[in-house]
Amino acid sequence: MRVSRLIWIRRACQAFFLILFLFLLIQTRLPQDIYVDYSMAFSSEQDLRLGAPVTFFFQLNPLTWLTSLISGFRINEGFLWAIGLLTATLFLGRFFCGFICPLGTLHHMAGAVRPGLKDRQKIRANQKTPAHRVKYFLLMAILLAALLGLNLTGLLDPIALLFRSVALAVLPAIGGALRSLFDAMGASHIKILNLLGYSTETVVAPVFGYNPQAYQTAWIMGLIFLGILFLNRLKPRFWCRILCPLGAFLALCSRFSVLRLEKSETSCIHCNNCVLDCQGAASPLPGTQWDPSECLLCLNCFGACQEGALRFRWGYPKPVSGRPDMGRRALLGGLLAGVSLPFLGRLDGRVDKVPDPGLIRPPGAVAEKDFLRLCQRCGLCMKVCPTNVINPTLSEAGMAGFWTPRLIMTLGYCEYTCTLCGSVCPTAAISPITLREKIERPITIGSAYVERGRCLPWSGNAPCIVCEEHCPTSPKAIYLRKSEVQTSQGAPLSVQLPYVDLQRCVGCGICEYKCPIQGKPAIRVISAGESRAPDHQILLGSQV
Repeated sequence: MRVSRLIWIRRACQAFFLILFLFLLIQTRLPQDIYVDYSMAFSSEQDLRLGAPVTFFFQLNPLTWLTSLISGFRINEGFLWAIGLLTATLFLGRFFCGFICPLGTLHHMAGAVRPGLKDRQKIRANQKTPAHRVKYFLLMAILLAALLGLNLTGLLDPIALLFRSVALAVLPAIGGALRSLFDAMGASHIKILNLLGYSTETVVAPVFGYNPQAYQTAWIMGLIFLGILFLNRLKPRFWCRILCPLGAFLALCSRFSVLRLEKSETSCIHCNNCVLDCQGAASPLPGTQWDPSECLLCLNCFGACQEGALRFRWGYPKPVSGRPDMGRRALLGGLLAGVSLPFLGRLDGRVDKVPDPGLIRPPGAVAEKDFLRLCQRCGLCMKVCPTNVINPTLSEAGMAGFWTPRLIMTLGYCEYTCTLCGSVCPTAAISPITLREKIERPITIGSAYVERGRCLPWSGNAPCIVCEEHCPTSPKAIYLRKSEVQTSQGAPLSVQLPYVDLQRCVGCGICEYKCPIQGKPAIRVISAGESRAPDHQILLGSQV
């Protein structure tokens, strides 16, 4: 097959998997037909599930599977995809990096837009350096931390990083900009702009959301994402070469691949075109030792050689000399970091002693220690949540729980009959509970309490029954008692005072979200009483 055809096949594969990734990311939301008739959104008769296989790329990811296995002793659903990828890597090398990885494709595209450098500078930028060992340091730290009970994989895993960045930062930012533009067009007195603004908004809203989305620390995610793309101006595919832990894992497996780069020194004229176009600094130049662990299988060197001195062929791998080029310092540093992080992450006491009362996990979340063993911090549960209540943590879960999901009730509320977050979690850190389990058990994520000094009826400022009206439990967890209070002028005021029945409250937070008191609501939800933690119960004899 001609070289040009192979390169076009690689480009077609990259485009296909990038589009597939973005499609599944967009599909990680409440089904489109429900927005047409929101009354059909949630029913007590059937579970709501997504039709698209939105966890496909996470099932394909062998690093997600491995860290979940050694950290949480759990085999993820669909793990055979990851086993198949590892098996294929033994034969084909790092084909995932060159043909499939959506983040790798973005880096490949960003690396093509580089400043004009002289050939000598380009060759120097494409040489392998000791910095390439950093990815082994990160891989070692992640694996050892997982073995000791803290799963940090999702912070640097390329699939989780890309999903989290695009879903929580890029799409909301673009959606906000487009929404402002369409609002301005809709307010225009020019009829064509007015019609175009409203009609275009209905087309793009399914992609960017019908309402503004807000996520804690999303700006940090966006800056990190832009930063790693900018690094491609220093070296092509800087992330893939130096930082990617999944790339390091696949590199260890690809050292014995049977797809080899065959070099002909007699045909080579040392034009250095192969080195200039190499995406992974794998030393493709004849006369040098080709490094299969660094080769991203982009086929650029093959296509750049006009003399036919390079060719990929099947064959038994030559004996691999020595150990992987991980570097002693990188290995020891990874071991030290992997041992230190799980213990340093618990020094603040958030895990072992006094949990933050505002740390409310999604319904179905497992116990906190097990949650930190399994959660990939990927953002799937945050993206799929229809009310925008699930957000990444900052300091509420301590260092060990950074960017894991929590519920912020001032941004949204947990829909009483919704179980979408558990249905998309790729590692079952949030159990895939059924609607019947959530309601009949019931699954409690926290408890509400009234701050009487801010509550309108209790403080004597005005009558209000908003929290009781919106309480979804049956019988209602918030009940009212008629009473007469005095205003600040001493005049009597007939009101209905709200009380919370802790035996019925499930902590959904709709009372806090709907409370008319702005800034700091008069009724709030804390994590005390959550079902997943027997030691967090408020009432003796509460069901767990």
